[in-house]
Amino acid sequence: MSFSVRPPAWMQSLMLQYVPFADAASPDLPMARLFRLALFQLSVGMTMALLVGTLNRVMIIELQVPAWWVAVSVALPLVFAPLRAMIGYRSDTHPSALGLRRIPYMWMGTILMFGGLAIMPFALLGLSEPREGYLWVIRFGAAMAFLCVGAGMQITQTAGLALASDVSPADKRPRVVALMYAMQLMGLILGSAALSMLLSDFSPQKLIQVVQGCAVLVVALNLVSLWKQEARSSRRGQREPDGFSQQWRMLMALPKMRRFLWTVGLGTAAFSMQDIVLEPYGAQVLGLDVSLTSALTALTSTGALLAFALSARFMSRGMDACRLAALGALIGLPAFACVIFSAPLHSTWLFQTGATLIGFGGGLFSVGMLLSAMAMTDAFHAGMVLGAWGAVQATASGIAMALGGVTRDVVGHLAEQGLLGEALVSPVTGYSVVFHIEMYM
Repeated sequence: MSFSVRPPAWMQSLMLQYVPFADAASPDLPMARLFRLALFQLSVGMTMALLVGTLNRVMIIELQVPAWWVAVSVALPLVFAPLRAMIGYRSDTHPSALGLRRIPYMWMGTILMFGGLAIMPFALLGLSEPREGYLWVIRFGAAMAFLCVGAGMQITQTAGLALASDVSPADKRPRVVALMYAMQLMGLILGSAALSMLLSDFSPQKLIQVVQGCAVLVVALNLVSLWKQEARSSRRGQREPDGFSQQWRMLMALPKMRRFLWTVGLGTAAFSMQDIVLEPYGAQVLGLDVSLTSALTALTSTGALLAFALSARFMSRGMDACRLAALGALIGLPAFACVIFSAPLHSTWLFQTGATLIGFGGGLFSVGMLLSAMAMTDAFHAGMVLGAWGAVQATASGIAMALGGVTRDVVGHLAEQGLLGEALVSPVTGYSVVFHIEMYM
């Protein structure tokens, strides 16, 4: 016996009108299955909250690891970002004996994420008290941990978004993939909130428990996400010699594609450069503790999620996706101004407002660029197009985060030595230069 509980018609109407992307569901892809598929994005968002939101502050403040090394380590997972287009192409043409294209790549990425998170806390604790002669071994182990997590995130996300595009109807595809991105933001919000509570009383043992608990949760969420999502095909995929090169040339030949990718890269860099220094800025300049700085990721993610909700309404009224992205870029200007002026005013609420606006502006920009990318796809090249978009976005984000950490260290050192003048002898100087660069971009 089976039961089907359907909400009344008036409730369905309200949901379609006010719930963002509620109309992404279809008879072939009901909301329950769509929500289950989106869980892989929840795991990616949770992992991003751990890497970018919590571990960078723990390493810099609690473990006294140099900011330049932290910036490079957090950016290291994005080494695989340029390969996302290749990953997307290979999943488009995967010659699987089981008749599956996307799920093998999602599972491979899940295993890499689990392995990296499992060894990461021990490597980080070793960095804080390195034994003489073994520092290079510890740094190599930490780098491999970050690299495994990064590779797993890139592979899982590229194949998962392509799978979401495959199983959704053509008219629903842009909104389905946008819903996937919204779930990533939910992972950031929930992950940062949970990490904020769990690490409020920091200790090395608790760090090990939290990070390894995240590893187990990643596997559980991704298993539920990919279970019976892809139909098996009796025909195995085919790969032509130099097929990727040919497809890439065809992709770059599309009108405005190069200009679009440059816009994605520059805009993403402008909103990502502060990721590695925002929480240390709150701790060192405003005196916030671990729980309050970890909550910053929740604020930026909440702003981005609000941007998704409003963008759905804007797009339903016929707003162009590029105009939506431009609006997000403009909102970034007062956002960084709030963060900069929070230091001389010593205002926590102004700092938190700026962080929320950064997430809101970045969310509008990301939605606009994502919907523009989805408008360029078809059923046979979804992995390739999304891979190119993701490769540019992730590479720009990684380079920007690394440059943000290096700029903060170099300028901060020069300021503390008095080489920039007496007026700039302050720990604020290095951070402020980073925020100003983002405004000018």
